[in-house]
Amino acid sequence: MKVIYIKHMGEAKRRKNLGLPPKNINKDLNRKKEITKLNSFLNKYPYSPYIFGFALITILIIDLINYYK
Repeated sequence: MKVIYIKHMGEAKRRKNLGLPPKNINKDLNRKKEITKLNSFLNKYPYSPYIFGFALITILIIDLINYYK
């Protein structure tokens, strides 16, 4: 009885066997993203969008009620 093994080869070894150069790593992707004022505010107060949205909906409902009086 013959046992067949499936060989899995890593990308670096496959590229070497094919005669391809090593894969280039883009160093621009590794740099940190700039943190804007909005991102820093949202990180400091994560529930602020919900509070702002609730306040806005409340104001719009009150304005709608006053419009139809």
